Amino acid sequence: MEGSEARSRADPGQSRPGRDTRNSSTQTDSRVQGHGPRLSKVNLFTLLSLWMERFPREPREEEEEDLSQIHGMGLVVVQDGKVVGLHCSGAELHAGQAAVIQHGARLADSQLYFSRRPCATCLKMIINAGVSQISFWPGDPEVSMLSSKSTNHSNAGSHCPPDCVTEEAALDAVATEKLKSNSRPHICVLLQPLAPGLAQFLDETSRECDFMEKVIDDEPELSTEELFNRERTRHLKDFSRQFLVGTPQHHRQILKLMGLENFCVEPYFSNLRHNMRDLVEVLAAVAAGVPMQHHGFYREHCATPEPPRHEGVSQEMACHCIIQARLLAYRTEDPKVGVGAVIWARGLSAGCDGLGHMQLVGCGYNAYPAGSLYAEYPQMDTKQEDRQRRKYRYIVHAEQNALTFRTRDIKPGEPTMLFVTKCPCDECVPLIRGGGITHIYTNDQDRDKDKGDISYLRFSGLKDISKFTWQRSPAVASSSSPYIANGSVGKHSRPTEREESHSNKKLCTSRSHNSPSVG
Repeated sequence: MEGSEARSRADPGQSRPGRDTRNSSTQTDSRVQGHGPRLSKVNLFTLLSLWMERFPREPREEEEEDLSQIHGMGLVVVQDGKVVGLHCSGAELHAGQAAVIQHGARLADSQLYFSRRPCATCLKMIINAGVSQISFWPGDPEVSMLSSKSTNHSNAGSHCPPDCVTEEAALDAVATEKLKSNSRPHICVLLQPLAPGLAQFLDETSRECDFMEKVIDDEPELSTEELFNRERTRHLKDFSRQFLVGTPQHHRQILKLMGLENFCVEPYFSNLRHNMRDLVEVLAAVAAGVPMQHHGFYREHCATPEPPRHEGVSQEMACHCIIQARLLAYRTEDPKVGVGAVIWARGLSAGCDGLGHMQLVGCGYNAYPAGSLYAEYPQMDTKQEDRQRRKYRYIVHAEQNALTFRTRDIKPGEPTMLFVTKCPCDECVPLIRGGGITHIYTNDQDRDKDKGDISYLRFSGLKDISKFTWQRSPAVASSSSPYIANGSVGKHSRPTEREESHSNKKLCTSRSHNSPSVG
């Protein structure tokens, strides 16, 4: 068997017993899971790459997109355990090419996570840049093994058998395999089983997250269970078509045509598909927690009479970025409240990749200081009477990590958007303003609440920053709303509350729910 197959079940980011876990990563890497299971780094980066394959395209890109046999791809660039690049294919540049253009020699010693195997053109440039590791999901590759009629954008993930492999695909497969066998970087497949209880934990926390709770608050006639299950089933079918390559027999054909016959041997093949099926279900559950049927992100009225300097992004883009943040939140070390944040800037000109005008600034999740041993700091919450044993003075917030470990400087006057899964607290508001953030997309369930050790009182008074909060659509909301979306009227403001919110309760994993299965 190839070494990549053995490594597909071993997380290089996880420490071994008896080994010092201090390192230079943003967050600690101990195997200890705390009060709730966490996504491994390998699975987090793989999920982000899959999700980046679905990055919303701007109209110009959709019109110019080549509908031949080239699959769009997602790519995550990781260095020292931190995400330093999120990329996707565009009309002119493949994801791998875009990463080389942006990062250049800075790719040296980095790890790349692709949603599919990259083509030979990308692979030779990436190898030449000196990356240390390339991981990919071995489904239908970038140069598709499927007949061209089944590889266009509308039919991506078609289950038609690869009975007519083009000469281009065959040549690319041979070149890619030769590059792989002669390369210095480790080229592999890194997929892991989910931590025990993580699937159930993801389902329950997504079903009860702040975004879902706001929907139910605004539409109490809805059933949380029915809404969540319907959304999850819809996403699950969609993601399965795109990433699971049809039937097992169909997948085996693809692997053989790619020169990866070793992956067809049992039990490796079944484990490979099982682990990817688990990740697809994770992605579906996380996406289902942000249902956009009647809700979206709508801008509040500005306190000043001047109109905002820049409009925000589309609802589709805002939702996509929030789901990125939600994925990051499942890597948190906070045993109670997981928070994720991602910062994007909107450049003046569009690039040639699939990001359009968008450029990644940074991302993070709430965790203890870098290099910490897990559980060496207090982890109690406000229910613990002894304030010295509470976590709040030790946890580095998601927004703080995203700003600290940003991949580029924030340029004055450039629209820079923070997408965060929880309303920014009073500790983060001055940092957000001082960092140059111009737009915030968030949920405001904790807005105006004071919980003693942590408060959310400053967010309402935050000026000179456009605030887009998760609200009911203006089309179905009251006309007397303090929220607007590109000039449209939106939903109500929230009263001040000082008591503990039910949305901040301890996350429970004791209940079980039926999950839709994937074939």
